[in-house]
This record gives sequence, structure tokens and C-alpha cells, in this order.
Amino acid sequence: MKKLLTVSALSFFVLFAVVVHAGEFGDLKKKISDARESFVAMLKNPDKRGEDQQKLVKDTANAVSATIAGIKAPAGKEAQFKELADTWSAFKNTRETELVPMVLSGKQEDAEKLAGGIQKERLKKINEICDALGD
Repeated sequence: MKKLLTVSALSFFVLFAVVVHAGEFGDLKKKISDARESFVAMLKNPDKRGEDQQKLVKDTANAVSATIAGIKAPAGKEAQFKELADTWSAFKNTRETELVPMVLSGKQEDAEKLAGGIQKERLKKINEICDALGD
């Protein structure tokens, strides 16, 4: 009987840990989606390039960074988590130092090319890693 209780308790805690990680990475993906939507609105709508939208673009990206900083890598998946953090960092840096300035200076075609190239690849990779880590 004692062994059954121990196994049941252990199973509960393992299941709880899996659910917690799935929730964390689901929340992260939602924040990533919000960050993407805020930038795409700026990119596609010249009337959404003012200070309020610029602040939203920055704030949503910062929310992703803060969420990543607050998540502990799942056991045995530290390398994947580091890859996620590194890929997000590169994505955010390109967004802030290249993409947003391109959009604001009217270099629409260049911004769309960059957004549809390496940034699209990075975003896909970020989402794939989130899915793998949330399992």
C-alpha cells in the first residue's frame, strides 16, 4: 500500500511538472504572437507607426524576453532552452536595430524582405522549440 501511494504521488508530481511547463510555453507562444502582431501592424499600416505603436512593439518584445528569463529550462532540455533564448535574442535584436528603423524611415521593401527572410525562419524555429519544450 505504501509503495502504491509513493508511486501515485510521484506520478502526480511528474504530471504536474509537465502541465506547468506546457502552460509556460503556451503563455510564451501567446506573447510571441502578440509581439509579432504588433510589428506586422506597424509594417503593413503606415498610419500605425506613431509613438503608441512603437511603444507597443517594444513592450510586447520585452514581455517575451521577460517571460523567457522567468522560465526554468525543463530537465534534460537545457540545450534546447538555450537555443530558444539565443534565437529570440537574435530575433529581437534584428527587429529593434534593423527592422523598426527600416519601417520608420520608409524602406518598406527592405523591411518586408528582412521580415520574410531570416526573421520568418527565426520565428518558425522559436515556435518549434516552444512546442518541443512544452511537451
